[in-house]
Amino acid sequence: MRPLSIEGAWIHEPKVFPDHRGSFHEWFRAEDLREADGHGLALAQANCSVSRRGTLRGIHYADVPPSQAKYVKCVRGAVIDFVIDIRTGSPTYRSWEAVRLDDTTHHAVYLSEGLGHAFFALSDDAVVVYLCSAGYAPEREHGIDPFDPDLAIEWPEGIEPLLSPKDVEAPSLAEAERRGLLPSYEEAAAFRASLRTAGE
Repeated sequence: MRPLSIEGAWIHEPKVFPDHRGSFHEWFRAEDLREADGHGLALAQANCSVSRRGTLRGIHYADVPPSQAKYVKCVRGAVIDFVIDIRTGSPTYRSWEAVRLDDTTHHAVYLSEGLGHAFFALSDDAVVVYLCSAGYAPEREHGIDPFDPDLAIEWPEGIEPLLSPKDVEAPSLAEAERRGLLPSYEEAAAFRASLRTAGE
């Protein structure tokens, strides 16, 4: 597990063992995640999405608490995965980081509670699986306009993005902040600390 530039996000870079039959790797180790984040991932739901080339899913996040920590991996094809700091008061508020996830390197990304998430499919039939710390709850789920100029996310060029109607209609970050929909850095940190305490 290697920390990304946004606090609360890591990339898992496993060692892949290829041979004449194929390859093997460990794509999730609870011990490694617990050592990195301090509390590990209480698995509540596992999702699988299949996306056409150009599909843009996000920016998505959930209310804190309990929010929804995610451990994300692309098992077929390739995507660019984005971690977006939408926590008001965070030292890296409004910043983002992009990581390529594919079926060659087998990297995975972990986003802790309170962070925004999106990905962009680079190939047809890109299959992304993610482990979630909380189940889907529509009343707690929110989105941010992925093309908000205040975020200035550099999406892949030369590929027409495909979005859901919900993502097209998502508010800007400033609008979500004005409406009190964003998590704060303090409440996200406090919730993560409570998980660490509970695990002791």
